[in-house]
Amino acid sequence: MDQPRASLPRLIAIIPVGSLERAKSRLGAVLDAEERRDLVLRLAETTIRAAVATPNIEETLVVTPDDEVRDLALRAGGRPLRQRSRGLNDGLREARDEAMAGGADAVLILPIDLPRVSPDAIANVASVALDHAPPVVGLVGDRHGRGTNALLLFPPDVIDVHFGGDSHDAHASAAAAAGAWLVELEGPLSVDLDTPDDLLLAETMDDVPESVVG
Repeated sequence: MDQPRASLPRLIAIIPVGSLERAKSRLGAVLDAEERRDLVLRLAETTIRAAVATPNIEETLVVTPDDEVRDLALRAGGRPLRQRSRGLNDGLREARDEAMAGGADAVLILPIDLPRVSPDAIANVASVALDHAPPVVGLVGDRHGRGTNALLLFPPDVIDVHFGGDSHDAHASAAAAAGAWLVELEGPLSVDLDTPDDLLLAETMDDVPESVVG
């Protein structure tokens, strides 16, 4: 392990939230449109508040095209950023550029579909930037080993973002190509809510609040 830095890096969390109208369509077999919308709002608020409460995260950016989500972000203590582009990865690039313009040394990208999110779980990923000198990529994969449930980039542009599909391997390969230290992490953030099976699993977990999954 590299020696910790003498001074703490300026770490900014980035939380992307898409349009509420198209929220979580893969859960359509078990939740109607209004239920999916409410679920996304609950998850977004929980994630934003957890990031804001995490030590060593200086600011939480919430990038979204949705006015209601931007209002929620302000109430939860985040800084809303209107997404001008279309698509998840382009929105993340906008937020990363904003973070770098504000002097960020590292960014931590957190999707909102993580029912076990908490300040402690986020701090575990953030610690990668405290325990390693750059360049470093911290990655939490999903429980299937395919997706990316959290991504720490130190510096913020050490690799490009490749969310969607088999993003775990895409991010790992990009880290290798960049000569970055890849730190893979497990834990509560490995559980996400993409499918009805994921929702059923989350409902059985003691550390998932009923207020999150309904």
